[in-house]
Amino acid sequence: MTKRHGYAVLSALVALVAALSAAIYATVAADGGTPRGTLSDNRPHRDSHADPASTGTWVGAWATAPVGGEPGTETAGLAGRSVRNVVHTSAGGTSARVTLSNLYGQSALTISHASLALSLGDGSPAADAETMRRLTFGGTPGVVIPAGGQAVSDAVHLTVPHDTDVLITTYSPTPSGPVTYHPRARQISYTATGDRTEDTTGTPYTGQTPYWRYATALDVLSNEATGTVVAFGDSLTDGVTSTTGANHRWPDILSGRLRSALQNGRQLPRYSVVNEGISGNQVLTDGLGRPAENQSGLGRFGRDVLSRPNVKAVVIDLGVNDILRNRRLADPDRVVTGLRTLVRQAHARGLKVVGATLMPFQGHRGYTPAREAVRQQINARIRAGEVYDAVVDFDKALRDPYDPRRLRPEYDSGDHLHPSDLGYRTMAEVLDLSTLKGAGQTEL
Repeated sequence: MTKRHGYAVLSALVALVAALSAAIYATVAADGGTPRGTLSDNRPHRDSHADPASTGTWVGAWATAPVGGEPGTETAGLAGRSVRNVVHTSAGGTSARVTLSNLYGQSALTISHASLALSLGDGSPAADAETMRRLTFGGTPGVVIPAGGQAVSDAVHLTVPHDTDVLITTYSPTPSGPVTYHPRARQISYTATGDRTEDTTGTPYTGQTPYWRYATALDVLSNEATGTVVAFGDSLTDGVTSTTGANHRWPDILSGRLRSALQNGRQLPRYSVVNEGISGNQVLTDGLGRPAENQSGLGRFGRDVLSRPNVKAVVIDLGVNDILRNRRLADPDRVVTGLRTLVRQAHARGLKVVGATLMPFQGHRGYTPAREAVRQQINARIRAGEVYDAVVDFDKALRDPYDPRRLRPEYDSGDHLHPSDLGYRTMAEVLDLSTLKGAGQTEL
């Protein structure tokens, strides 16, 4: 080979290497500096449903408050079983994420597999197969939640309609101790033996439960809502006597009213509504245990209201249990001071606060004339504008006009404390939607 011919071959090799380098550079640059099929931290490439590029506002589509540790689960938890929670949305979106809680666990909770899907309807455990999504947590399919903690899933791309049932399913392979739950869901959910997290038929889900377990929130990336309203209260907000599976709690009806009013062209805020009621809840007093079961309104307000995504307003209906569950006569000044403390916390975050008068309960086993007098004193201060930014007068709307100490018969579920379905509907209908506009006052 001549020297001249050797230079020519060398030049050709250099050109080939340069061309290959340029091609590799172009491929890497097109993937944001990461080779195709991997992530920069060497994790496997995520499911194509994860990390949506959608635009919108994160709002609460559904939520519930953790109440305590489920009796009977103190040792094994729900090891080896799939839990399928049926929840109902108040707002739609193009992506979703789920919050799971181990607040009342005494050891770490391992969730090895979790999923999200739209229900086929009618409260069934069967899922729409095309909507089944595997949930991930930091890019991995499982998560270990420490005792007292919670975990929020990565967002998944899924079109979630408003006013529809969604299935949140978890599988825990190992014992975890007490299961964090919400006992009075007014909704049937399901369990199955083994990991049936992505089953769509619903057939393995032979166990039924009136509880929500582990799941405490479903948020959506929404173009139809720009904020969240939190209904904060006791069993009257929890909907304890409403028809199971019918979504007849007053916050459910309020959500539908807001949506209908907007469709009719009314100038109202576009808000979702989530329910943070706990049966038996009090303004001032915690339940037993550490952490306290049925934590007081003062203790849980930050967790259940202020931490909700894009919360704009809160409707508070709380105080009846402070009267009924106090062995001594409740001090109306202390109850009002507690309510005003909640309002100050809300105002510090710019939230509008609508508060409810306390409804009558004559005929209930806890009724006494002295307790009735306390209720009247608290209501007088609420109506006088000493507590909230705006007032919804549930007492006036539901009391018997012939005996204002009692619920009107058609609004009474029969226990003389909790409303019927019609009573809950009336509560939602008397709330003036325009009171949800604007921000809270700087100081009352």
